[in-house]
Order: sequence, then C-alpha cells, then structure tokens
Amino acid sequence: MPDLTPAPDAGASPAPVVDMTGISISFPGVKALDGVDFRMFPGEVHSLMGENGAGKSTLIKALTGVYSVDSGVIRLAGKQVTFSGPAQAQAAGISTVYQEVNLLGNLTVAENVMLGREPRRLGGIDWRAMRRRSAEILQGLHLDIDPGSLLNSHSLAIQQLVAIARAIDVQAKVLILDEPTSSLDGEEVAELFRVIRSLKDRGVAILFVSHFLDQVYEISDRLTVLRNGQLVGEYLTHELLRIDLVQAMIGKELSALEDLGSRIHSAEKEATSAARPATFLAAKAISRKGAIAPVDLTIGAGEVVGLAGLLGSGRTELARLIGGVDHTDSGQLKVNGVPIRLRTPRQAIKHQIAYSSENRRAEGIVDELSVRDNIVLALQADRGWFRPIPRKRQDELAASYIEALNIKTPNADALVRNLSGGNQQKVLLARWLAIAPRLLILDEPTRGIDVGAKAEIQKLVYSLAENGMSVLFISAELEEVLRLANRIVVLRDRRKVADLPNDGLSVDDLLAVIAEGSVDPELESGVAS
Repeated sequence: MPDLTPAPDAGASPAPVVDMTGISISFPGVKALDGVDFRMFPGEVHSLMGENGAGKSTLIKALTGVYSVDSGVIRLAGKQVTFSGPAQAQAAGISTVYQEVNLLGNLTVAENVMLGREPRRLGGIDWRAMRRRSAEILQGLHLDIDPGSLLNSHSLAIQQLVAIARAIDVQAKVLILDEPTSSLDGEEVAELFRVIRSLKDRGVAILFVSHFLDQVYEISDRLTVLRNGQLVGEYLTHELLRIDLVQAMIGKELSALEDLGSRIHSAEKEATSAARPATFLAAKAISRKGAIAPVDLTIGAGEVVGLAGLLGSGRTELARLIGGVDHTDSGQLKVNGVPIRLRTPRQAIKHQIAYSSENRRAEGIVDELSVRDNIVLALQADRGWFRPIPRKRQDELAASYIEALNIKTPNADALVRNLSGGNQQKVLLARWLAIAPRLLILDEPTRGIDVGAKAEIQKLVYSLAENGMSVLFISAELEEVLRLANRIVVLRDRRKVADLPNDGLSVDDLLAVIAEGSVDPELESGVAS
C-alpha cells in the first residue's frame, strides 16, 4: 500500500468548528475507538469512511452525546463541550439526519419543520406564522414544497430534505447526514447535493456518511478514514486516489491463515476452474429497488463464487435475494434450468438453497437454545413442527456435526450462548449442512472469530465444494475471498461491475476494480497481471 500521508490544508483554513482529540471509547471486550482525532471545518463537506466495525457510528455518537468518551476532548467552535445527549448537542448546533427519517409522517411539512418550536399566539399555536416561517426556511433552500401538505404524501427524498430544513432552522453549525442517499434515485441525489452545496455556501460544516464512492468524491472536500477503531488519516478528497482510499479502508492483515497453503490454487482447483461446472443456479437481471440494481449471476455445481466489494456495495442484498430472505422486484431465478420464485427462506430451502446471515446474533443462533436444538432447527422447520425429529436422531445429528466441525462444547445440551464466537458460527454452519443444501450462501462466516476457527471454516468451505456443494461466499477480507473462490463477482455502489476467474488474481487487482468500477479486459479473460 502506498504512503498515505495526510495532505496539508489548502491555503489558510479557518479554525475547525469541530475538533475531537484523542477520543477513546471501550465496551466490554471491545475497544471501539482508540485515540481518534477528528475535525470539521465550516463550509466543508467531510466524509467519514471505513468498513464495518471501523468506529464511524461510535465517533458520531460520541460527537452527538449518545456515548460518553472514556478519554479525549471534544471542542465545538473552540470551546470544550460535554453533551449528555442528542438534544443537548442539537441545542449547541449539531443536528443529525438519519437514513431512516425521524419525523412524523401524519403531520404536515410545516409541523415537522417547527416541531417543538411552534410559534405561539394567545396561548395557542400560531398556525399562520408557523406555515409562513416554514415556507421561508424551505425557500431559503430553494425547495418548492407546500408547507401545508402531509409529510407522508412525499417521497423519502423530500422527507429527508424536510429533515434538513428542520435542522437548519435550529441554527445548526454542524449537520450530520447518515447514509442520506441509500434509498434515493439519481435525480433525488442530485437535488440533495444541490441543497448540501447551498448549506456549504452558508458556512455549515456537513458530515456526509456514505458507502457510495462516486458520491463521496462528487460532494466531499475532505475525508477521514477509520479502521478497527483507529485513525488511518485525514485527506483532501481531490488529492486522494480512489484505489488509495480503498486500501486505507481495508488495510492488509497478515495472519496464521497463510498456513493453509498457497491460496488453495492446487491442481484440483485449477482443474475445476479450467472446465466450468454445470450451472446449478442462474440469476438473470434480479433486482430490488433501493437495494441492488439488476444483476446476472451463475453458480456452478461444486463452485465457490466469491462476492467482493466494500460495505454497502450490495453483497448482502444480493445474497438475501438468492436466499429468499428478500424478494426480487424484477428478473428471474433458475435452479437446474427451471424457473423458481422465492418469497421466503423456507421456499429457498425447498430448492436446496440455504442462507447463513452475516448477523449470527439476530438472524442466526438462538441464544436460549442448546447446541443440539440449534443444529436441528432448520431441519425441524423443513419437516414441519407436527413431525418432530426423534430425540435419538437429534442426538446422532448433533454428535456427528460436533465431531465433524470440531465444535468445542461441553456437550450437546450446553446453551449455545456460552460458546465462543467461532464455535457459534460452526453450530450455525452445522444447522444448514444438516438440511443437505446444494447451494450454501455464507455471508461473512468468519467475521469476529479467532484465527484458528477461521482456518477451520475456510477448510470446510473448500471441502464442501470438492464434494459437489455450490457456495456463494461473502467476506470483507479480500485475501479470504481470493483464497477460496473459483470466480469472484465484484460489486460497487449496488451494481455488478465484474465477474472474474480467480486465475492468478491479486488483492491489488480486486482493489483496482472496486475503486474504479471497471475492469481490465485481461482480468476478465483470466489473464491476471
């Protein structure tokens, strides 16, 4: 990775309106922020960048008073501040507009803009004055919105603009926009950016949080990159190449995983790659509005297809469509050449497709159940609850998978919540293997587990593919994707940008595709640099 020394300020910059120095926050067992410095200048758009777990949300919550800091200092307009909550931060001039608009759809636009600050007359609300003041605020942002219309009669984009108008009316010095474009189309994004530039011209400091690289480079003046709770650096956007930004966000991590061998490019895998296996699943232009643009994807029998891209690129959204967790708005899925429609994970299971979520806590293991109960859960659901699996068979299944996957547990009756993260992940894998799927979708199966457990899971994936199971494998660690996949599909800004044979590909090759959104023809043909 090239030297990413932060660029000096252009010219004589004004004093920062936000200056956070040495911010550290710890939770039980986790150092969320470790001595992070962060600053924002008036009249600038500043993007906060980093992958999942980098510390972005924690830093914002520290700034807005949701979290108190363990150490460090926060200054606003040169004065040291300590906020006890978001209301106090807002009163001081820091407003946040979240991805999920936090307004009241059953009230009018004017009522939402002035909520809690309604003008009064003769002991009641002065409705005429409220509509007049709201109209002035909206006009100041060049927004043609009827203040008397109900908020929920407008699109999400308009609702976000109304939320921004409300933030400006409370005299915001700092405006935080958390994933404001995640559900907007191109025209709506353009309108939002027009408003952002208008606020920038008025001297407001704007924190723009987004996973869309093109948008970040279009609207941002300055970038701060976090990784694993630590500051990587602050950069002027126009001086930082996209590939350098991606490398700064992802980083490179050396670990004992390399003991697995030379990236599993053995003779057996090369032979598999040379002769493309028969297609098990074919997706044609499948999409979901606000989640992912139309995508074509094929997965062969016994093939491991990796999904690569930054957080927010559409990896999980695509996996959830194929796994039946979310339904498609358009396009077609085929299994063994036969069209299918998936509306639920259970329907996917009927077609021998199993989806293992990245969120094993909320959508995976059931804390209150035993290891045995967690392992047989999907199989029992597939059979139906009126056809219980005999206890002897449950014991046999649990014992078999505990041994096969080397699950470290006192016994099958132990509560799964008492196991380590790596062993919980193995229990979750055992659950899906018990239903004998033809396609196993693994979304971040090695996140948050130790190196030893990670190596065992990677070996298992390779073994399953050798025995004919198809695997769709998602990981934020590009080295891991390269180590396991026969082919790698690259996503960026919720669009597919490449489908590459893993024949000599390197991390730098993938970083270049992710950063630029295009691919060298030699890579697509399987001739890697």
